[in-house]
Amino acid sequence: MFNSLKCIKSITLEIQKTRTLDELELLRVKYLGKNGYIPQQMLVLKSTFLKKKKFGVILNKLKTDLLTEIDSHKKKLELCNINIFEKKEFIDTSMHGRRSNIGTLHPITTMINKIENFFLKLGFKIVQGHEIDDEYHNFDALNISKNHPSRTDHDTFWFDSNRLLRTQTSNMQIRSMKEMSLPIKIIVPGKVYRNDHDTTHTPMFHQVEGLLIDRNVNFSNLKWIIESFLGCFFNNSLKIRFRPSYFPFTFLSSEVDILEKNNRWLEILGCGMVHPNVLKNVGIDSKIYSGYAFGLGVERISMLHHGISDIRIFFENDLKFLKQFK
Repeated sequence: MFNSLKCIKSITLEIQKTRTLDELELLRVKYLGKNGYIPQQMLVLKSTFLKKKKFGVILNKLKTDLLTEIDSHKKKLELCNINIFEKKEFIDTSMHGRRSNIGTLHPITTMINKIENFFLKLGFKIVQGHEIDDEYHNFDALNISKNHPSRTDHDTFWFDSNRLLRTQTSNMQIRSMKEMSLPIKIIVPGKVYRNDHDTTHTPMFHQVEGLLIDRNVNFSNLKWIIESFLGCFFNNSLKIRFRPSYFPFTFLSSEVDILEKNNRWLEILGCGMVHPNVLKNVGIDSKIYSGYAFGLGVERISMLHHGISDIRIFFENDLKFLKQFK
């Protein structure tokens, strides 16, 4: 039929003579393509079983040898092309790359990081989790009565009669007091959800709550840390007042106001001494231990810090607004 050794030598010479990848591809199609030499020879062998048995093995070996030769020569041509390109196009690998326009942290994320860093330096630990929680941890354990308005559908997003989107990060304070050993010194940053929407409220916003439980903790300790925090984020000459207030989960309770440039007082956060009932609910003896808690809205702090009047702009993904915080 044919001399396979002579055939492979002849085709190998043709392969070696090719100088481009296109020429090599044409040669591959000529011998191995659908209508190429070797597939056609295979068709001829179908006529008789004896010929197929005798020459089929030879043709398969020839096909394998040719594929090996073609692949080897292809690598040589590709390497040659790279060398030619490098000679024509010199690349200085020590040069700086093209600048890539990447995004930046959202102003809310940046503010949360700043708040966390402040309290981390004072020895607080960061606790997160449970945006979906049950009625006990979000309300009952915090001494919030069954008829409190915050439990209604007008204020809270309920899944069923027990599960809800947390209305405050205080739920994690309850879980932390139940699970952590005393003394406890934590902050709880995270998302909270309330059924409210206007220029100063959104259905989802971010809170950072703080909690410290230890022996001999009093309101003076709370007052010092609030004044230190606000002085760090605004300025030490900032005028602050503690105004008596009411929260179910603290006693004594206070709202903290700052004096704006227009001489108007603006509420900025709430705080107080942890209520004895809350300590009792988590198994802490209020005769031995006491503590304080505080909560602040991250968006509110950011609005004051950057002079922003509408909270909704934080969530509109307006690039003109976001690029200001690069």
